[in-house]
Amino acid sequence: MEIGVVGKPNVGKSTFFAAATLVDVEIANYPFTTIEANIGVTYVTAEHPCKELGCKPNPQNYQYKDGIALIPIKMIDVAGLVPGAHEGRGLGNKFLDDLRMASALIHVVDATGKTDAEGQPTDYHDPVEDIEFLEKEIDYWIYGILRKNWEKFAKRVKMQGLKLSKAIADQLAGIGVSEDDVLDAMHKVNLGDDPTKWSEEDLFNFVRELRKINKPIIIAANKADAADDEQIKRLIREGEKRGYIVVPTSAVAELTLRKAAKAGYIDYIPGSGDFKILKPLNEKQKRGLELIREKVLKRFGSTGVQEVINRAVFDLLQLIPVYPVEDEHKLTDQFGNVLPHVFLMKKGSTPRDLAFKVHTDLGRTFLYAINARTHRRVGEDYELQFNDIIKIVATAR
Repeated sequence: MEIGVVGKPNVGKSTFFAAATLVDVEIANYPFTTIEANIGVTYVTAEHPCKELGCKPNPQNYQYKDGIALIPIKMIDVAGLVPGAHEGRGLGNKFLDDLRMASALIHVVDATGKTDAEGQPTDYHDPVEDIEFLEKEIDYWIYGILRKNWEKFAKRVKMQGLKLSKAIADQLAGIGVSEDDVLDAMHKVNLGDDPTKWSEEDLFNFVRELRKINKPIIIAANKADAADDEQIKRLIREGEKRGYIVVPTSAVAELTLRKAAKAGYIDYIPGSGDFKILKPLNEKQKRGLELIREKVLKRFGSTGVQEVINRAVFDLLQLIPVYPVEDEHKLTDQFGNVLPHVFLMKKGSTPRDLAFKVHTDLGRTFLYAINARTHRRVGEDYELQFNDIIKIVATAR
């Protein structure tokens, strides 16, 4: 799974990425600082089952701190997007190509309105326009892929009796589109199986729905600490009207806190509403951290960066953490490690789906599962829940 960090130049996109991953990237106050995509690992966070059960985990594929599981996910920061990117303006083609396999997008917007459509400083630019232009660029990018040779494609599908949803998914496999995505989009715009009858408008409406399904977007209203309350409220209100989650964010504050924590100056868990000073600071450092506490943490409850990541994974992508074990009583694997692994599973997944995630052979030989919390046997029709602990029982190979 990969999450893309997107937006026009100069809105704090690379700062957001650096804060989320602690990867050193070039951060500057001019457009197109990012040319080559930056790739790193960030973490989605969730309360760990051990906080409730009183155990001490031995994590192997995630991290653990103070009752919180930090589950790694891949993040990519791509070149800034400007209007007309789908036609090649700015670094548009590269930007869009870098986003091909992203499962979800974090759109970083300048909540203060101090950055114009091209990423240049300005007195006021409506950030709501940025939400709309990003939609448009991605829509036209996908539309351009499909529209090319559409008539020839449509005739071939009809003449050869091909399954339309599969044929379209094959055409768009390079951007991570599945047949289920296509079927869902076709259903939402009420389109039939004969592509020769689709109008230009039908095709574009289909693409727009497909983008919402395949590249869902969450808005990080960045530089929120420099915006007034009315600006934030309006951006949230207008974003929600368009179906978006909007989170007030200060990427600079988060980057400062994470660097201070990494250096051992403070104890800070990403997403927290406060931090604890661990060793002496000079006056400048004290003043900077206190400003973050007053202007960001007390005002918004957190810097927003971790909330954006968590909501992208849990709300947009509808994923839940599930812990497989071999011993449902001790909550261990075969080596005695307590809750060593966690997998992010799609809501609605079953124990058999989890078995396949652990190992293909385990999925093929699946018999049933045991819910380690209740110690009850569950079948393959059981729907996995957030933070489930599951033992898979399979036939001997």
